[in-house]
Amino acid sequence: MNQPVSHTPGKDPHDHASHKHAHSCCSHDAAPALVQLSEAASSTGRLSRFRIEAMDCPTEQTLIQNKLGKLDGVEQLEFNLINRILGVRHTHSDTLAIEQAVASLGMQAEPLSDTSEQAAPEPAPVKKHWWPLALSGVAAIAAEVIHFTALAPNWVVALVALLSILCCGLGTYKKGWIALKNRNLNINALMSIAVTGAVLIGQWPEAAMVMFLFTVAELIEARSLDRARNAIGGLMQLSPDMATVQQADGQWREVEVGQAALGALVRLRPGERVGLDGEVVSGQSSIDQAPITGESLPVEKGPGDKVFAGTINQAGALEYRVTAAAGQSTLARIIKAVEEAPGARAPTQRFVDQFSRIYTPAVFAMALAVALIPPLFMAGAWFDWIYRALVLLVVACPCALVISTPVTIVSGLAAAARKGILVKGGVYLEGGRKLDFLALDKTGTITHGKPVQTDHVLLEPLFEGRAQALAASLADRSDHPVSRAIAVWANEQQLPLSDVTAFEALAGRGVRGEIDGQLYHLGNHRLVEELGLCSPQLEARLDALERQGKTVVLLLDTSGPLALFAVADTVKESSREAIAELHALGIKTVMLTGDNPHTAEAIAAQVGIDQAQGNLLPADKLKAIDDLYGQGHRVGMVGDGINDAPALARAEIGFAMAAAGTDTAIETADVALMDDDLRKIPAFVRLSRQTAAILTQNIVLALGIKAVFLAITFAGMATMWMAVFADMGVSLLVVFNGLRLLRK
Repeated sequence: MNQPVSHTPGKDPHDHASHKHAHSCCSHDAAPALVQLSEAASSTGRLSRFRIEAMDCPTEQTLIQNKLGKLDGVEQLEFNLINRILGVRHTHSDTLAIEQAVASLGMQAEPLSDTSEQAAPEPAPVKKHWWPLALSGVAAIAAEVIHFTALAPNWVVALVALLSILCCGLGTYKKGWIALKNRNLNINALMSIAVTGAVLIGQWPEAAMVMFLFTVAELIEARSLDRARNAIGGLMQLSPDMATVQQADGQWREVEVGQAALGALVRLRPGERVGLDGEVVSGQSSIDQAPITGESLPVEKGPGDKVFAGTINQAGALEYRVTAAAGQSTLARIIKAVEEAPGARAPTQRFVDQFSRIYTPAVFAMALAVALIPPLFMAGAWFDWIYRALVLLVVACPCALVISTPVTIVSGLAAAARKGILVKGGVYLEGGRKLDFLALDKTGTITHGKPVQTDHVLLEPLFEGRAQALAASLADRSDHPVSRAIAVWANEQQLPLSDVTAFEALAGRGVRGEIDGQLYHLGNHRLVEELGLCSPQLEARLDALERQGKTVVLLLDTSGPLALFAVADTVKESSREAIAELHALGIKTVMLTGDNPHTAEAIAAQVGIDQAQGNLLPADKLKAIDDLYGQGHRVGMVGDGINDAPALARAEIGFAMAAAGTDTAIETADVALMDDDLRKIPAFVRLSRQTAAILTQNIVLALGIKAVFLAITFAGMATMWMAVFADMGVSLLVVFNGLRLLRK
């Protein structure tokens, strides 16, 4: 028989050296999202996917895992409870044995395409009749009234109560029997035992009322949990089903987005949703990117700009070329990442699962002891103590405790996605509150990553009016970022450019070329030194600008410097606000950059960062993270997800900036910010703290109210219907409390 040998892959956030990368859930062994059943999984094993409508919480997940774990050839199980999809990696030639095993649990496994990139669409819900539940309620109340008023003999009370139980309780009994056959003490098994016990000792009215209340609470709970599921499922509705695509004959036709090929030309009308990721070919418009990036204001788009599936075209018409298939769009990757996120279980969720694994069997054993020990050894009344044991079974069920964590975590993940923050698992959502130090890359994170010309100083009066044009003519021939900044500035000023002959790039120093037969150089401090044209006065000017975090280049002819130009990567206004918010949250900051220390210190001073380290290679950034760990800090790292990969991997939480459209960032980061707004990090920390607070509230509520009712039960003051109110009432309370995270 196969046995699980490993669990959810991923990094424990407390292990700094490692590399990173519901419904009534009274299961006492809530399994992780990915379960490895074979120590040596076959590379030839095929992955089959099934939709199981009844699999919507760890109760069913545990039953399926235990059942399929006994099948030879089954190597791995992948549970997607949000979409009710099960992935099975196996070596069977067909899926019949798997379908039969699931069917033996009272569930139906509907095979899906093995190669489908997207989850199959939800089938239309089966309409259920309301009258059996209504009849059950009327019968349960009637049984209570007849019993208390003695209007009819006991057999009439029993008959009316039995009618109530049969109208609403057959499903619970069926699930309970399957659970008991598979040696699983879930809520259905405990409730079936409690109701049957009440019937056997003649408590017909209470048995009927308990089953009715339990069924009603289950329905309310399922509807409430659908909010958390729909918050993520609603992302799928952002992308339209159809797009207007140019055909081979030049005609425009509406086709399904899944049929649009890479490179196809798509026309986008005003007010229409973008169907596929692409690059604008023609037209000007503004796009509302809030569904992807969380940006509050529309973004102007023109030729060469990216557009993302699910965003909304505001005003003008656009034509764009498809750059990603429907199943590989930014929106599709976000949906996939959020669906898989609950698999990275939060520490609180792991604690609750482990606690429930011990707690539920212990409760059952305690109930047996309460039923047997007082009558056998303490001269207690059998009826009284068996009744108390049945009440204990209902009130002590850990349903509320188990359900409190996944609902809160899923709600938090969905709330983050709405803000343009893609969190890769509950472990990171909960871990964000513990950060006390944040390391940040400079370029593209704190700054815009696009140098611009900030200063121009004429050094030779004879060249007034000409120096800028000469420098721009040389810069226009170079692809260096500093040269590009000078060329862009000149273009904005509409300066006339001259023809350059004998042009040559000087590696690490600058460029040179002839204009109107005269040789000119445009280069850095090192080039000036090499040409022997430096002076103490010039040194002082260069030093003053470099201390401001600027890069300086000079225009020279054969006699000396003619003008100097300073270029700087400007700071985002949002960076200043983000650093201030982080400090308000008690989080210190350090900037890690490959730029020179003068630039690092200048930029850090502009935005209020606590520390700055310059001239760092990737290995140096990794060492800086380790040093902070050595000082006892809990460290996060912000970067682009590629160049800063070692430091991002070592940090407890790695944040990737501007992840929209970047495959690597979405796939490798723990938290991906879908635009380049650093203010999303303090928003993430606040959400993490709120999530942790709600988790704590739910656990205290669940255990506290259980403890009170357990005491009442032992005192003989609790009834079974009171126990149902206590159990299911607390379950609903923690569900509603967890759903508060979804409020805008």
